[in-house]
Amino acid sequence: MTLLDADPAATAFAVEHLCDFAIEFQTMRTLATPAATRMIAVIGHGTVDGPRLRGEFLAGGGDWITIGTDGVARLDVRATIRTHDDELVYVTSTGRATLPGEAVNRLMAGETIAWNQMHARSAPLFETGADSYAWLNSTVTMAVNELSLNHVDYRIYSIR
Repeated sequence: MTLLDADPAATAFAVEHLCDFAIEFQTMRTLATPAATRMIAVIGHGTVDGPRLRGEFLAGGGDWITIGTDGVARLDVRATIRTHDDELVYVTSTGRATLPGEAVNRLMAGETIAWNQMHARSAPLFETGADSYAWLNSTVTMAVNELSLNHVDYRIYSIR
């Protein structure tokens, strides 16, 4: 039997809550170009809270967001977590957020666009040399996001 012959229910993904991110931006720069609106968010600080991963974001990482004329925000995140037990974990994330109707204008006016007011999903990946967190190196995740010009929140699930 091949994958394409298998019942889709047999190959469905199981998910487990991994952690939540709450990230505050130090600065957010917005720049309109002929191609898109680009937003460059520098991380000031943030928290990581979950059953197997806890810690804080180190200042200086960032999120490079491109909002196309189609209203789709394309996410590109790179950051560093210091765990509660003083290990370092590198995080990258890509994703998409579809901002319906006036949501782009509300975002630019400083409002928070809640997780249930847009379709925002991202895929954080982790990398570390710490033995106690080596399991993160092979963990695939998906996240639901909520954002504003000042912060972004993630609810992250590992996919098994």
